[in-house]
Amino acid sequence: MEYISELHTHSKYAAACSEQLTLENMAASSERKGIGLMGTADFSHPLWFKEIKDKLEEDTKGVFRLKGSSSRTRFVLASEVSVHFSDREAPGGSASIFDRTGAVKRWHNCLLAPSIEVVEQINAELGRFGNLASDGRPQLAMRASELVELMHGISDDIMVYPAHAWTPWFGVFGSLSGFDSMEDAYEDQAKRIYAIETGLSADPPMFWRISKLDRYAVISGGDAHSLPKQGREATVLEFDRQPSYSDMIGQIKGKKFKYTIEFYPEEGKYHYDGHRKCNVSLSPEESAKYNNVCPVCGKPLTLGVMNRVNELADREPGNVPSGAIPFVHAVPLQEVLAFVSKKTVYSSYVRDMQAKLVERFGSEFNVLLKADAESIAGVDKELAKAIENIRAERVRIKPGYDGVFGIVDVLNGPAGGGGQAEQGHGQKTVTEFLQKP
Repeated sequence: MEYISELHTHSKYAAACSEQLTLENMAASSERKGIGLMGTADFSHPLWFKEIKDKLEEDTKGVFRLKGSSSRTRFVLASEVSVHFSDREAPGGSASIFDRTGAVKRWHNCLLAPSIEVVEQINAELGRFGNLASDGRPQLAMRASELVELMHGISDDIMVYPAHAWTPWFGVFGSLSGFDSMEDAYEDQAKRIYAIETGLSADPPMFWRISKLDRYAVISGGDAHSLPKQGREATVLEFDRQPSYSDMIGQIKGKKFKYTIEFYPEEGKYHYDGHRKCNVSLSPEESAKYNNVCPVCGKPLTLGVMNRVNELADREPGNVPSGAIPFVHAVPLQEVLAFVSKKTVYSSYVRDMQAKLVERFGSEFNVLLKADAESIAGVDKELAKAIENIRAERVRIKPGYDGVFGIVDVLNGPAGGGGQAEQGHGQKTVTEFLQKP
């Protein structure tokens, strides 16, 4: 049985996140979208963790459900933490990358845990490094290697992995506070990292250009700050029984999951370089002509994900490593409906049409990935055309930059703006992939 998993999301206790992010609402939203496994988010926050303990009960080992609810959504214990470090001696007195550069390094990590009891131990330890009540994503004054070693001292079943790896400010490889390798970031604990999250501005082929990343599972999560954003990206697993926590992390660690669901990376808000205040968006090649300086104001550009991938890559675009997990691109149904109808994503038309489609096809992901075009055309012909274009990668994209999301034209292909066709990733279309034997 296929389970679409959204392991990276947030609660109402995280900064800049919706008050609607309750466990009940997250479960209902997941069902509409077709998500089978949802991360609880933010288990380090004391008030949210109390809600987790009060409202969830174990279904299978390490997998939870809402008490007294018929919801099919299952939860796994998940959180995100920010680690930062500066001006401190490395273990054993050796000089670290922080000491050599004098820079503050700050990046985000996802945590998965196997039980309530283990989370209680995690929170007791992390509370020594920061104020867990301050934010659902706490700021921890510790090295990433310390975090990993501390987690494995509690339980080897805890998974730590870098969130949105390429984001300029908070990604492990980000242009503004990141590293050039996993070994620089995690030091002697890099051997205990098994997965890396793509983030909205990157997809698996961008990771495939860097041979040192071949050993890691490339997984995806949406980092949702509101209910509509859940499932923007996801990791799809397959089980022949009701899954347990160990089944889930076994598939991830062993790189045995089915595929990931990805944003078109050009739609992500840090794909290209740019300067938002000056309305300047540049490809890496264009940025180089300006020495990475904004041609309008003369200040440094925010260098995006594509630029960093080019900088670290030791392979040309189009390389597919042995054992690489497949992926498909998708555009959230809310966005597709808004584009086709020329209305906002918050309009009553979009909301009503979403509900109508879910009632007919079972879930939003069924509409995006599986329902046949003829059936969708019975509801709306333009929508059917848009869905077909997305599945066939016939889209035109204005790339995102410096915090500005890209714009996906789902009706007027072919792909543009540095899209899939130009990069030659060799990825099968959604239809070809999902129909393969």
